[in-house]
Amino acid sequence: MNMQERKLKVIISGGGTGGHIFPALAIAGAFKKIVPDADILFVGAKGRMEMEKVPRYGFPIIGLWISGFKRELSASNLLFPCKLLVSMIKALSIITKFKPDLVIGTGGYASGPILRAATWLKIPILIQEQNNFPGVTNRILGRKAACICTAFEGMEIYFPKDKILLTGNPIREEIFMEKADKATAYAAFGLDHQKPVIFVVGGSQGARSINQAITANLEFFKKNQIQLIWQTGVNYLQTAKNNVAKLNYDGIKVFDFINEINLAFEAATVVVSRAGAIAISELCRVGKPVILVPFPFAAGDHQTKNAQALKEKNAAILLPDTMVHQNITTEIASLLADGQKQTLMAASIKMMAIPNSAAMIAERALQIIKA
Repeated sequence: MNMQERKLKVIISGGGTGGHIFPALAIAGAFKKIVPDADILFVGAKGRMEMEKVPRYGFPIIGLWISGFKRELSASNLLFPCKLLVSMIKALSIITKFKPDLVIGTGGYASGPILRAATWLKIPILIQEQNNFPGVTNRILGRKAACICTAFEGMEIYFPKDKILLTGNPIREEIFMEKADKATAYAAFGLDHQKPVIFVVGGSQGARSINQAITANLEFFKKNQIQLIWQTGVNYLQTAKNNVAKLNYDGIKVFDFINEINLAFEAATVVVSRAGAIAISELCRVGKPVILVPFPFAAGDHQTKNAQALKEKNAAILLPDTMVHQNITTEIASLLADGQKQTLMAASIKMMAIPNSAAMIAERALQIIKA
């Protein structure tokens, strides 16, 4: 059928965490800018956050009855084969009815079934691989993909070299739409512009080991007159507030979640963060010295591999999760005392940023459809 005779149709699947959902939404938005009347359908996993987030952005979504296979012994694993079978049948039905020109997967439980079903029905697929170490499903499906859009160099050890396109990870562009100046950022958090600022962010849910390490070392911040913007996540908020209240030091600002994160990034002298792929992509755009504490239980320990890729380019300090409690203050103090290292790290991580990732992926998607 001639492409001019009907609307282009694309299925996008990504979910489970914001790290999969927001890239998917960014790609959808970029594709609609190129082809405004394109028909885009999302496929997610029932009960996961994408089922709520995606409709807010004006896109329809269908949920599959699918979840992950737990590596430890779990009764829920007994249902996994049944869920997978039901999801595969549903995925085949969705593609047969919707008739997409292309299926894009950004990761998450639903991506595997819908991408696999597309290959069976001879529909081209595009994989957006966010991590430095891809999961098993993407490595297998990469052989069938028309293109694999990657965020890190050196991915030819996992995917066919001629199918790889280095695009970076699509991120929340709203973070960078309004450039805040340092004075505004300091004022927003009630900070003293003469003192250094550490921004600790463990993701939207917080990071238990980082939170506990900060709690154990609160006296360090007071003693050294170091200010702290601390995003704890909702579950740790009250604990953090109670401990800070006992400290009698107004340089520590505690939040469960920071909406205007661009202001926190601007105020920061140093950022302490997990090493999820999207977090790293945002940090590359921010261009601040960063201490990465990878979550050790991520699939394939991919956060450690993400952080290692930055460490090798002098773009970040890698602090293992097992060492964060005893070494976090040492690393912070050492970095704050070395202005030259701060400058080098900031420049190095900034060089790894790839702007316009979503647009690059959308343009490649359109090329595949028109081929």
